[in-house]
Amino acid sequence: MATPFSRTFRALQADSFRGSLLALLGVIVLLGGWLAWFFLARVARYEVTDRARLEVDQETHPVQSPVLARVVTSNLVLGKEAQAGDVLVELDANAEQLQVAEQRTQLTALASQIDSLKTQVVQLEEARAREQQTARVAIEQAGAKYREADALARSADHEAHRLEKLAAEGLVPRRDYDIGKMEAERLRDAADSLKLEPDRIQRDLRTRESERRAQLDNLQSQIRKLEGDRTTVAASIERLSYEVERRVIRAPISGRLAEVAATLRPGAVVNEGDRLCAILPPGRLRAIAEFSPPAAFGRIRPGQPARLRLEGFPWAEYGSIAATVSTVASEIRDGRVRVELSLARSPAFAIPLQHGLPGAVEVEVERVTPAALTLRTAGQLITRPRSVFAPTL
Repeated sequence: MATPFSRTFRALQADSFRGSLLALLGVIVLLGGWLAWFFLARVARYEVTDRARLEVDQETHPVQSPVLARVVTSNLVLGKEAQAGDVLVELDANAEQLQVAEQRTQLTALASQIDSLKTQVVQLEEARAREQQTARVAIEQAGAKYREADALARSADHEAHRLEKLAAEGLVPRRDYDIGKMEAERLRDAADSLKLEPDRIQRDLRTRESERRAQLDNLQSQIRKLEGDRTTVAASIERLSYEVERRVIRAPISGRLAEVAATLRPGAVVNEGDRLCAILPPGRLRAIAEFSPPAAFGRIRPGQPARLRLEGFPWAEYGSIAATVSTVASEIRDGRVRVELSLARSPAFAIPLQHGLPGAVEVEVERVTPAALTLRTAGQLITRPRSVFAPTL
């Protein structure tokens, strides 16, 4: 007959066996679940960089001082909206403005001198035309007088020949013939004198024409010289006006003043090339991240999802911003690869996004099973090159 003790011992053995069996089943289930996760689950792999920032897709436009000069007025206020063409800074241009006024006065004087000389040229041309007309009339009159005197001389010659024949025949006194002959010679001399008058008038006209031509050439030479001086002065005025305009610094584009020189006050002196401000044009915000070349090349590609966490705004409280890789640079700059990401801004996002906010970016580059990830890591460890030299003690 079984004793109470034996019955109790057998009951304990049965309970111990069932507990072990349940524990074994639990371990098998956990191991099966872990193996299923290890070989079947897919986990995301990320490339992370803390060198990221928000930027507007339009380039910030820096404004620099074109010359060394003193500041007269400054309209630079950080955050102010400026329109293209608005005056930002006026630099001292008194010296150039005085030179412009002086050159304009000289230009006016040159124009007056040129007009006076041109008036003299016109007067000489008119006098020349009048003189030529007068000479032509004088020549015609001298010709007419010569023809009249020549006719009288020929008539006197005929009369002298007639008297000579009559005197030879004794029909008239010799004295009448002598008087007739003397009159014929006088009239011929007078006609011959008048014959030379047109030539004399023509020679006088050519002489005066030559003198007037010399005067005209001299006047034209003076006009050309003064016109050259006027062109030089006009070019000087244009150059000085350009220098004056350079000292009025205007906004090249519309946008917000994102950066302003702290010491830019009226009376301050700026050097050529000094940065006065930077204008941020309106545009769409994007994220710019810089990755190391091994992390970027062959791993980060356009279209991959990403998250942006802004520095100074804890992600547990403010969350992160969803983004998508849009562009990956193909060249290395300063040891980094530039990656541009487009933002999918949520209306519920609590942070007012603005240009220049720094942060960190993580890009999901792939999804792999834990088994593949483990094998990949093991392979990297095995194939890692090792030094053949023993460490120095």
